[in-house]
Amino acid sequence: MTGAAPEAARAGAGAAAVQLELFTHRFMAIARQMGERLQRTAVSTNVKERRDFSCALLDADGELVVNAPHIPVHLGALGLCVRLTAAALPLEPGDVAVTNHPAFGGSHLPDVTVITPVFGDAEAGEAGAATPPPLLGYVASRAHHAEIGGMRPGSMPPGARCLAEEGVVIPPIYLARRGEARWAELRRLLLEGPFPSRAVEENLADLRAAAAANHSGAEALRALARAAGAAGGGAGRSGRPAGVGEDGVDGGAGERPSDDGGAGRRVVAFYMDALKRRAEERLRAALARLPRGPLEAVERLDDGSPLAVRIELGPAGARIDFAGSAGLHPGNLNAPPAVVRSAVLYVLRLLVAEPLPLNEGLLRPVDIHVPPGMLNPPFPDDPWQAPAVVGGNVETSQRLVDTLLKALGLAACSQGTMNNVLFGNDRFGFYETVCGGAGAGPGFSGESAVHTHMTNTRITDPEVLEHRYPVRLERFALRPGSGGSGRHRGGDGVVRELTFLAPMSLSLLTQHRVEAPYGAAGGGPGQPGRQRLLRATGETLALPSIAGCEVETGDRLVLETPGGGGWGPAS
Repeated sequence: MTGAAPEAARAGAGAAAVQLELFTHRFMAIARQMGERLQRTAVSTNVKERRDFSCALLDADGELVVNAPHIPVHLGALGLCVRLTAAALPLEPGDVAVTNHPAFGGSHLPDVTVITPVFGDAEAGEAGAATPPPLLGYVASRAHHAEIGGMRPGSMPPGARCLAEEGVVIPPIYLARRGEARWAELRRLLLEGPFPSRAVEENLADLRAAAAANHSGAEALRALARAAGAAGGGAGRSGRPAGVGEDGVDGGAGERPSDDGGAGRRVVAFYMDALKRRAEERLRAALARLPRGPLEAVERLDDGSPLAVRIELGPAGARIDFAGSAGLHPGNLNAPPAVVRSAVLYVLRLLVAEPLPLNEGLLRPVDIHVPPGMLNPPFPDDPWQAPAVVGGNVETSQRLVDTLLKALGLAACSQGTMNNVLFGNDRFGFYETVCGGAGAGPGFSGESAVHTHMTNTRITDPEVLEHRYPVRLERFALRPGSGGSGRHRGGDGVVRELTFLAPMSLSLLTQHRVEAPYGAAGGGPGQPGRQRLLRATGETLALPSIAGCEVETGDRLVLETPGGGGWGPAS
């Protein structure tokens, strides 16, 4: 009999682990299905073809629980966006909120977030009286709109100096209130102001797709709660599933399921929290394996602006301090706090050596300090007084990952840029990001021609590109030898050439055109990228990291993306 109790405990622990894994995959399936619905029902190239969107499930506290395998820079910011929006805008059954404001957890104006609170079935109160339906959590979708207004087509103007110049600012507002849609109000907002959207119908169509995706996710979460409550593993009044102790281990008979209608809600809440606790535990274990001394690194943007980080490890976890980073940027490379959190959350996830959904349990052992400046800019109510941020989301976020990886010594630098290409006129705006080289690491070489780190989108298919827009794709090929040398070589970048078939505006937001992607452990750096415009008149115009110009029929853009750094000295 002496071995019966330990054997039962092991069996119970195994059963609890299986249940957590099952619920994790159920939660992830909800986010994946939301993404599939959004991609199928959207109309824009940016969402339907490039898949520049993200969907996630959050708990009743507005903390990120699971995500579909979408865009890291979107996902890490959604928790803060949901919490700040819910604080500013009371959300009730039938409500849907929308915002793109960086002061409310937004990343930049083209990324528009749709948030839907998910309420369960009303629970029975005393003497059978019904109580208000409980909040199960939130579902959220964030999609990049290739046109949302601004000084230049594509809504990522290189010369913007304030938020108002970058496009239509949407503070948290109701897209639907108690089940009544408010599309006319949103249409007016998109059409008003000094820089209205050039593609309002496309904006509204994609937002309808996001609202539909959220609706499907909300219905799926409600169905999961009902099924969990009706199953034999109902929840007791402690909030734990029947038979599960405070440590998440099956203890045998456990509590009797309650009959107040809240069993499913408590089961869902328990496993959401259990998933976050597992992420916290795995990160603590990963932090314990790091060197004890302070880990520091400094990287510089192509214009010389420093990004500095110091990571201090202790019994309570880690303190990540960005003191020493640049002050407020005069251009558009300011990164809202939500973007900084996204970069930190992404890199912390890399430390955990097991499949685990990106969730905010990873941030529990971490204290993040971001002094005022480029990584923590002020946002006054007047958008003409607020700083420009459009490049902070796409470019500064990538360079922050460069800096954090350098401090932790996890891998050599990847291309460290999204290579943003935008063009259009007064009728449309086009946007795409272009792949490059990945950095090598201990035991592996860098991949060539891939998106890395904070972006995870597709390139535009040539057939779609040439059918929908007045351009011709002349060349899309590897850039041989652009990866850094080393025991493990860095991946190569690419060359992409576009010929313009009509006059239009061209904008580029890039990095690592001056600063080379660093190698690690003795490996060589990757080659910086470069870009130039070959005029139809025969003139060649070299374009800097951040550039905007007008193009004419027959002009050709030649874009060469950076290679990744190598790892270890070449033998």
